[in-house]
Amino acid sequence: MSAKILMSKLINQLIHSLTVLPGVGKKTAARMAYYLLEKEKHKGLNLSETLKTCIESIDHCRVCHNLTELPICELCSNTTRDPSTLCIVESPSDLISIEQTRFFKGYYFVLMGRLSPLDNITPKTLPIDLLLKRCQDSSINEIIIATNPTIEGEATAQYLIDLLKQNPQLKLSRLAHGIPMGGEIEYLDTQTIARAMELRTQFEEELI
Repeated sequence: MSAKILMSKLINQLIHSLTVLPGVGKKTAARMAYYLLEKEKHKGLNLSETLKTCIESIDHCRVCHNLTELPICELCSNTTRDPSTLCIVESPSDLISIEQTRFFKGYYFVLMGRLSPLDNITPKTLPIDLLLKRCQDSSINEIIIATNPTIEGEATAQYLIDLLKQNPQLKLSRLAHGIPMGGEIEYLDTQTIARAMELRTQFEEELI
């Protein structure tokens, strides 16, 4: 007799739903499901309520495209930050990792992804139009492209260079190569990120 026949349809549905999470296979999803159902039912209810609230309330910031429950996020609303620098990152987790260094004082733009033809992520998929509009702000002097040093991240960076270098007033820079090739910013320690930010290099020195 198969496991599916022995298992409650609702439990099987829960396990299947949990497998949509990154890195969660069927066995891990099953452990999560049974843990919540057997030992922590109240936590499971809190989790479902919080998840529902977030999905219904969270949207993209109109300025930086980060996730927020406000029309304009708190970072973009903070007038004490340096308006002359804009840091482009792939994800909210990358933004948080850089912000935790307390080194960068400017503003951010979150791509919510990176170019990956194999995953059907093209320039049309990313908020490129909103980014270009953001870069038209005359107070911006430098744009730091902080995509991850992966094949997809480098391809995304090069695509952005080709778009943004058409404005000769903008200084384009990239995080220093202290970040290992293939690494992800969100998994690095704050000192490494801060050092990479401090020693960032201008694109005209390398590629343009």
